[in-house]
Amino acid sequence: MAALTLTPLRGIPEIVPGADLAGVIAEGLAASGIALAPLDVLVVAQKIVSKAEDRFVELATVQASARARDYARMTGKDPRYVELVLRESLRVVRARPGVLIVEHRLGHVMANAGIDQSNVPGGADRVLLLPEDPEASCRALGAALRARCGVEPAVLMNDSFGRPWRQGVTGTALGVSGLPALVDRRGAQDRQGRRMQMTQVALADELAAAASLVMGQADEGTPVVHGRGVPYARRHGSVQELIRPAAEDLFR
Repeated sequence: MAALTLTPLRGIPEIVPGADLAGVIAEGLAASGIALAPLDVLVVAQKIVSKAEDRFVELATVQASARARDYARMTGKDPRYVELVLRESLRVVRARPGVLIVEHRLGHVMANAGIDQSNVPGGADRVLLLPEDPEASCRALGAALRARCGVEPAVLMNDSFGRPWRQGVTGTALGVSGLPALVDRRGAQDRQGRRMQMTQVALADELAAAASLVMGQADEGTPVVHGRGVPYARRHGSVQELIRPAAEDLFR
């Protein structure tokens, strides 16, 4: 098996609404001495995609509903912020002081619907939502890079999620293009020749977590990571492969 290399791209500037992400990434590849090759993967932080797509919201423009005010009292959060969380969500999973866990409209169970205020310029009343359609964003970015570089990389968008029963956050895939999100190993043989019965590998999440190690979580300024040697058979997958159906969810 070839070695896996993950390289954060140099020189990625602060991203503003309308920014040409493909152009920014192409410049980052050149500055890092990397020429795209077939089967390469680019892991892109959700935040820069949201910024380029102008997913900013000013809380001053938000009118909180009665339901949002109820959850705001329960959690101690700004009711306008809670209103945005509810608009982006299918349901509230848990609400406690300081905590609001929801099922996002994209199917992810996450805190605050992924609405963030860290590394968001413009003051404390400005927030950033997840992209409207992360997988469409990944597809568009891959196609734009093909037009610029002559090679279409696989693209993975990642974000940091907490997890039930575990402390801390880890990189998690929000969208993919050009690679499988889930690799089914059922039927393959182990080293003793036994057929595996249950093993399915969350490739996109594993890659998102690995890239997060070199991407950083604070002021590192490296929101794009180039990957080479990722062990996958190329196909167009979807993060929806990773979301467990309600009928199989033992804890819902």
